[in-house]
Amino acid sequence: MWILLAVCSALGLGFYDIMKKRSVRDNNVPTVLLLNTLFGTLLMSPVIILNLVDGGFGLNNTIVGHLQIALKAVIVLSSWILGYFSIKHLPLTIQGPINASRPVIVLVGALLVFGERLNLLQWCGILLGFASLFMISRIGASEGFSLKRSKWLWMAIGATTLGAVSALYDKYLLRSYEPLEVQAWYSLYQMIIMGIILLVLMQTGNAGGKFQWRWSILGISVFLTAADIAYFYCLSQPDSMISVVSMIRRGSVLVSFAYGVLVLHERHVRQKLIDLGILLVSLLLLILGS
Repeated sequence: MWILLAVCSALGLGFYDIMKKRSVRDNNVPTVLLLNTLFGTLLMSPVIILNLVDGGFGLNNTIVGHLQIALKAVIVLSSWILGYFSIKHLPLTIQGPINASRPVIVLVGALLVFGERLNLLQWCGILLGFASLFMISRIGASEGFSLKRSKWLWMAIGATTLGAVSALYDKYLLRSYEPLEVQAWYSLYQMIIMGIILLVLMQTGNAGGKFQWRWSILGISVFLTAADIAYFYCLSQPDSMISVVSMIRRGSVLVSFAYGVLVLHERHVRQKLIDLGILLVSLLLLILGS
C-alpha cells in the first residue's frame, strides 16, 4: 500500500514542478511563493478548524509539538525559496534530475538514523541513481550550468539537500503526530513566515520584479497538497522505508522532463533521455525490491 501512495505522490510532484515553472517564469518569485503557502493553508484549513473546535490546538496540544512543526516549516520554506529561484532559471530537464539526487542524502540518513537496511535490488537501484546523477551533471556543464559558474545550480543543490533533511524529519514527526495534522499546521506556519519575509523585502526594496497573476499559481498548491497527503500517509505506514519512498517520489522527474522536452523544447534531448532511462530503471528496481 505504501508503495502505491509513494507513486501517487510522485505523479503529483511532477505536475507541481510544471506549475512552478509556468508560475515563476518572468514573474516575482517571493509573491508566487507567498500565494502558494496561502492557498496551501486554505486547502488544509478544515483540519486546523477541527482542532480548534475540539477545544485544543492540535499536535497533542503541546508547545513542543508546535515548535517541532514550526522547525519543519523553516526547513521546507528554505528549500522552496532556493528551489523556486533555481527552477525559474534552469531548464526542467536539468533541475528535475538534480532534485532526483535527494535520495542520496536521505539514504545515508535513513541508514544512520533509522537503521533501515536495503536488499540487493534496492542497492542496485541506488547505484544506478548515482550513475544518472553523474550523467546529468555532465550534460548540465555542456549547457553552461557548471558548478563553477552557475549560482542557480548551487541553489538547486541547496534546495535538494534541505528537502532531504525535511524527508528524514518527517519520518520522525509521523511517529508522534497524525499526517494531516502535520501538513495543516506546517502550512500555516509557512504562510506566516513567508508573509514576514515578503514584508521585510518590500520595506528594503528587494521584493523583486513585477508580479503577474497566473492560474498555474493555484495549481502549485493543489498538486502539492495532493502529493503531500499521499506522502504523509505513506510514511505513516509502519513498514514504509523513507529511503525507498524518497527515491520513488523522485520519479516525478518523468512528468516534468516530458514537459520540458515536448512543450519547452529544451536541448540535448537524446543524452537526457538516456539519463532518464537509467533513472527509470533505478526506480523500478527499488519498487521490485520492496
